[in-house]
Amino acid sequence: MTHCEEQHINPKMVPRTEEEIESIIKRLKRIEGQVRGVQKMVEDNRYCIDVLVQISAIQAALNKVGLNLLERHVNHCVSKAIREGNGEESIDELMDVIRQFSK
Repeated sequence: MTHCEEQHINPKMVPRTEEEIESIIKRLKRIEGQVRGVQKMVEDNRYCIDVLVQISAIQAALNKVGLNLLERHVNHCVSKAIREGNGEESIDELMDVIRQFSK
């Protein structure tokens, strides 16, 4: 079993640093708190516009996390694939996820 298989890491992936993982988790936990706040707003029968503004903030925060991951993927995983001669497959995969992300 290879190192990547042992850690459930895709061999195309450049593993994230502990700092990167901590930063992403911190942002996602903050977003989770925002979602709980919106749930409470709905339970408290708050004004629709106030709820919608908070939902918009959550979407923006998720988009920021996604864009940060996308940028890291391009700078690490895609560039690695290009250097190793597998760029076309990696670029196709990237374009698929960009299409999904932009829906």
